[in-house]
Amino acid sequence: MAAFAYQAIDVHGVELGGQIHAPDVVSAREQLRIRGLLAHELRELPASGEEGLRTTFKKIKPKSLQIFSRQFATMIEAGLSVVASLVILEQQTDDKYLAAVISELRADVEGGLLLSKAMARQPKVFNRLYISMVEAGEAAGTLDQVLDRVAIQIEKETQIKRRVKGAMLYPTMVLAFATLVLIGMLMFLVPIFTDIFIQLGGTLPMLTQWVVNASNLLRTKWYIILPLVVLLPFAVRRAKRTERGAQLWDRLKLRLPMKIGDVVLKVAMARFSRTLSTLVASGVDIIKALEITGQTAGNRVIEDALTDVRERVHEGAPIAQPLIENPIFPPMVSQMVKIGEETGELEKMLGKVADFYEDEVDAAIQALTSIIEPLMMIGVGIMVGIIIIAMYLPMFKLLTLIQ
Repeated sequence: MAAFAYQAIDVHGVELGGQIHAPDVVSAREQLRIRGLLAHELRELPASGEEGLRTTFKKIKPKSLQIFSRQFATMIEAGLSVVASLVILEQQTDDKYLAAVISELRADVEGGLLLSKAMARQPKVFNRLYISMVEAGEAAGTLDQVLDRVAIQIEKETQIKRRVKGAMLYPTMVLAFATLVLIGMLMFLVPIFTDIFIQLGGTLPMLTQWVVNASNLLRTKWYIILPLVVLLPFAVRRAKRTERGAQLWDRLKLRLPMKIGDVVLKVAMARFSRTLSTLVASGVDIIKALEITGQTAGNRVIEDALTDVRERVHEGAPIAQPLIENPIFPPMVSQMVKIGEETGELEKMLGKVADFYEDEVDAAIQALTSIIEPLMMIGVGIMVGIIIIAMYLPMFKLLTLIQ
């Protein structure tokens, strides 16, 4: 959002000056016009260092956004206006980047924009789910309740992400350590034994020859191999940004062995149920709610499935029917949705499904961690053992010949 310095005349002919935030010059003039000001000078200001950092390198933490939403809800419930609430939030927030965003929101709302429209101008901060819920809350006059639900939604999603990241921390550290040990042994330990093997002469065992070849390749072509290893994650990330790459990656995640795919599916079901429940409870139209849920599902397979569900519902089918017919949705999800539709408590049933799968994710992650940890240690032991055995095999062979 650009900042503009203006000089304008109000309805009484008094000349005023100040700053205003808008996406372009035309929007800035329109905001001033809504305020009853006629701009005769409008100049775009250069982006400040802090704004550049916020838009390029810095992201607002989910925790900060959750606190903002909850405090905003409390102030609206207490009877404060949106502008007054934003002024207070801007002053008391500890996140200076969020404070800058709130300042822009306040300026837009003061200029006559609805809060949802002002948030839509900050797509890096407020996602489609957040904006749609605020829009529904404005239309129904329940903005305080909607903002509170948004805070709960952010809290639940943050908890799931924290659990998954926490479970992946130990295996990632072990894998990184094992990789460094392997590189160190091939670069420094194996060459010492290689010199001894050359002096001894003779034919090396096959396992030893493979290890020696790997060591020679790493030592002579390290300037090719190491950059490839470093650039591989970036290449995978770039491929995931393409439509086909994202489809393949999301399908692969659901088919990972050792119950990892099951955990991925449970996380997706928890997010789907929680998001749809929050949107329905906030009064968002069911067609739009299904569209937003698909876009925020975090998995292209789920998104495609929900696209089909939305089309079927638009044709007049109940929500549960396409869920039952699609194998990606577990029977519990479709049956609970069916009960919710029949009883008129869809958001309540979806909330129960979300609670169930969040508990399942916890249990599955604990079970998975208990399996992965010993397997990783065994893998490291096998890797080191293979190299040591490969280095000592020629020694055993020589001893046999001497005897």
